[in-house]
Amino acid sequence: MSGEKIPTGITLHQKSRVLEIAFADGRTFRLPYELLRVYSPSAEVRGHGAGQEVLQTGKRNVEIRSIEPVGSYAIQPSFSDGHGTGIYSWDYLYELGETQAELWAQYLEKLKAAGASRD
Repeated sequence: MSGEKIPTGITLHQKSRVLEIAFADGRTFRLPYELLRVYSPSAEVRGHGAGQEVLQTGKRNVEIRSIEPVGSYAIQPSFSDGHGTGIYSWDYLYELGETQAELWAQYLEKLKAAGASRD
């Protein structure tokens, strides 16, 4: 883990449902709760290998109820839909921040292809 990818601040904005995370390198990312939920690093979402990912639907209004620290390297959010097994490392959160536009576009495309909805 890079020394620059250490958070200097994490703020939950409940009204807008956004997690704001600032890093030591000066970058700040605003990650929507929905994005965090649908790209959870948990086995429930990712599966146990390539091709086993589970498309998450109906997560538009998901909220983060709480966040627990995991050692000095990650956080574990608990979501309003009962999901709470994903451990988000600092590196993963940084990656989500850097690639969120592409990830969001991919997610919307997968929903469309599956005939599924964010609601």
